[in-house]
Amino acid sequence: MFPSKRNRSFAAEWDSQDGILIAWPHAGTDWAYMLDEVTTCYVELARAILNDDERVVIIAPDADDVRNALGIDVDWKRIDIIELPTNDTWVRDYGPITVFKDGRMVLTDFTFNAWGMKFAADCDNLVTERLNGTGIFRMPLLNYRDLVLEGGSIETDGNGTVMTTTSCLTAPNRNDSLSREELEKVLLERLGCLKMLWLDHGSLAGDDTDGHIDTLARFAPGGIILYTGCDDPEDEHFESLMKMEEQLKQFTDVDGNHYHLIKLPLPDAMFDEISRLPATYANFLVTNHQVLVPVYGQPENDFKACELISQAFPGRKVVGIDCRSLICQHGSLHCATMQLPKESLIIN
Repeated sequence: MFPSKRNRSFAAEWDSQDGILIAWPHAGTDWAYMLDEVTTCYVELARAILNDDERVVIIAPDADDVRNALGIDVDWKRIDIIELPTNDTWVRDYGPITVFKDGRMVLTDFTFNAWGMKFAADCDNLVTERLNGTGIFRMPLLNYRDLVLEGGSIETDGNGTVMTTTSCLTAPNRNDSLSREELEKVLLERLGCLKMLWLDHGSLAGDDTDGHIDTLARFAPGGIILYTGCDDPEDEHFESLMKMEEQLKQFTDVDGNHYHLIKLPLPDAMFDEISRLPATYANFLVTNHQVLVPVYGQPENDFKACELISQAFPGRKVVGIDCRSLICQHGSLHCATMQLPKESLIIN
């Protein structure tokens, strides 16, 4: 079904999928103050995934909350609601990471400690184990909980290369006992990859993950990297994103080929009552026939970003999802989802 380890042991997001995992917002999360508003966003997201004929696996403390929000005019045969407690909705970072080991698909369960013990994570850290216990997955679970890793901190081209950021993976309170070299060695082995690319520059104001790669640079088929750029010398991100761009130009894949770079616009600055929010178009989600792109009510920037992403994913429909509510808690579409590769789910 998939190439050998030399080519692909950590599947690319654009490979065939069974469905998408999301964690539903509820009153016990930081969304309590704007629950109706963000629930509307999650309904739009779930419906967009269903429009692609994929399954939507939803974890929530109360299934009735999900049913009431989605209504009756959806295909309930392709929705699975699993009642589990959660601290937060950013399932990309604590959900199962799927890799291929010895020619078979396996789930990996790393420790999630809320981005370096910034927030509570007692429930989220158990989600992958508890999901596996429900029997919805076809493959075994590998316990890698001796290592802290968030799904949003790694990105693969599906051909043996994984990309990450130095600021996140070497940040305090994650894997302090390991050097960067030691961390790279163990991650390459566990993810089945051959090469790790470290971005040393680039971070978005308001990003409390210490600089997740999925807000900055993303792979696309055919040796493409889409990345967040900044053309305004007066913007606080200008210098760091320019340095990031220069580093991206030097990156090569496992065969020594340089990547083709596509620069995405930086959304106009958005703020909450306290500080700037980490709005980015790089936080898109790839499904089987679509690319769901976060948009922010900025017609010119939104249109340009969607056009550029469409160029990188020919044959897929680009769908904008209004993420002005989602960004209020410093995340976006990719952060809120986790793809489940083809033949990973037991389909009833």
